[in-house]
Amino acid sequence: MASTDGDNLEIIIHGCIRKSEKYREMLYKKFFGYALSVAMLYTNHRNDAIEIVDDSFIKVFSEIERFDMSQPFKGWLRKIVINSSIDRLRRNNRVSLLLDTDTLSAQFQSQSQSQSPEVISHLTAKEIITMLNCLPGIHKTVFCLYEIEGYNHEEIARQLSIPISSSRVYLARAKQRLRELYQVYFNSNHKYE
Repeated sequence: MASTDGDNLEIIIHGCIRKSEKYREMLYKKFFGYALSVAMLYTNHRNDAIEIVDDSFIKVFSEIERFDMSQPFKGWLRKIVINSSIDRLRRNNRVSLLLDTDTLSAQFQSQSQSQSPEVISHLTAKEIITMLNCLPGIHKTVFCLYEIEGYNHEEIARQLSIPISSSRVYLARAKQRLRELYQVYFNSNHKYE
């Protein structure tokens, strides 16, 4: 009788608990793409995301015996990848947290303010990610934690070691920047319609 994917995952996890390199490699390969997609939400560069994934799997392997098998593994892994991304942001916060984006606003204010709601439905995931990648690191992180992961401002502030009011400001700036980028996208891609 063939084992189901869930049974297979349980076998792989038990192998990782026994510190088997074979099973660690299997787990890494099985979830690398998923972990990379999560990490890419929090960084603009693939190489940085790969480093976050590698750091995350080091944490996974060191903590795997604490994993509750009754819970989904992807959810547990996602939290670890997000926390690794936040750790990386904290390490690099010398520039990210102090970045002033007001100078970029001038570029977008000269753009037309016409808006067409139906264009949103025509945006691809790649175009949305491209716009997210135009946000400064801290703005993108706060936006993703709040809008995608469902964290509240108190949790974000605690995770990033920033005041709650800063979390709110970064989210507002991220949303404003995305609106501006949307206008640029809309105007540049639909000029000739």
